[in-house]
Amino acid sequence: MLTSRRRTAVIMALAALASTAAAPARQESYAAPAAVPGLTGASSLPARYSAVERGIRRALAAAEEAGDTGRLKALPGLLAPGRRFLSFDPRGHGRAVEVVGDLARAHRVAVVVPGADGLLTNFDSWKWAGGGARALHRQAAATSPGTRLAVVAWLGYDSPSTRSPAVLTGGRAEDGARGLTRFLTGLHRVNGGAGIALLCHSYGSVVCAKAAPRLGRLPVDAIALYGSPGVGVRRASALASGRSPAARIWAGRSSGDWTRFVPKVRVAGLGHGHDPAAPSFGALRFDAGSGPHSAYLRPGSRSLRNLTLIALGRDSEVTRD
Repeated sequence: MLTSRRRTAVIMALAALASTAAAPARQESYAAPAAVPGLTGASSLPARYSAVERGIRRALAAAEEAGDTGRLKALPGLLAPGRRFLSFDPRGHGRAVEVVGDLARAHRVAVVVPGADGLLTNFDSWKWAGGGARALHRQAAATSPGTRLAVVAWLGYDSPSTRSPAVLTGGRAEDGARGLTRFLTGLHRVNGGAGIALLCHSYGSVVCAKAAPRLGRLPVDAIALYGSPGVGVRRASALASGRSPAARIWAGRSSGDWTRFVPKVRVAGLGHGHDPAAPSFGALRFDAGSGPHSAYLRPGSRSLRNLTLIALGRDSEVTRD
């Protein structure tokens, strides 16, 4: 076990490494997205989907003009028939929020909040938001045929790079928490009867932990934190919303996840604090299997099965750690 002094040394070493490895800023080739219709109810969805699709097409044209090979490879897939996006911003590394399933008629909604290194160019990989959301939706259909579950892939914030100093601080997470709260408020206007589960991976768990105290009036009944580098509270009870009954707080870490070696401390503004997967935290711990850090939503994995059951609200069937 690391002593306090050694934990501090590790955090400082990580900060120095991230600072020296930070990628240079890229020249911006993409315009800000045009305004889209607000999420005022179920009837607002078709216009919103159409407006965002037009934004993706504009970004594809800009990628062609700029010769952006990564975007030229990724963006056509986002325009495939049947795909529906609630928001899209091509600036920087990009943001995108996709819906898989019927959001307006769903009985439950799972919101996948990704961690660091989320990009438009890797959005469709099962390791990341879009591909992971589709894997979870397929697993739900196989687990509980007929269940009306919608899954949202929420890359709605500037996901930090694991090679940047930003990943060691909560600044991006605070911005993300504000955006997530606004999004969930709009989601509730679209479908006021659906229970909501937040599935929060890695740095996304920091986002969800910062958002949790703001969700008291929203029907968020489950928050799962997995592959977490730490969260800023000591106990799971601090994350349960003010609703009655309180949200169930789940936590998991696979045995092959490198974050088990990350010191769960906060020193001089660096680090993220307490480990939600530790027994002392008081979360409901689910079996996350033995995969690596990026494999929690891998098709066929134990972690995907358990996260799907959490999303469906079938708590008694979740295998516990």
